Amino acid sequence: MERFGDQEELILEFPCDFPIKIVGRADTEFHLRICEIVCRHDDGFNPDEHVQRRDSSTGKYHSLTVNLRATSKDQINAVYQDLKACELVLWAL
Repeated sequence: MERFGDQEELILEFPCDFPIKIVGRADTEFHLRICEIVCRHDDGFNPDEHVQRRDSSTGKYHSLTVNLRATSKDQINAVYQDLKACELVLWAL
């Protein structure tokens, strides 16, 4: 078992499924780029099975929830770093 951050934060047991919610402008490139990023960090990632998409009521934004098969805190941090570096991502939780 590995602690994720301070003792007061969530404790994760690896490997585990780790959902990440990502928001960006509605663009076909957005979905593809997010899947490419996650695939670099999770060999078993299958976009057809591990991605849920929602569109905003105005249709201007897409929200993707990806289910990462997390094997370590470092892996999760690396995914977040790559998502933050992507110009198509507005935010990721």
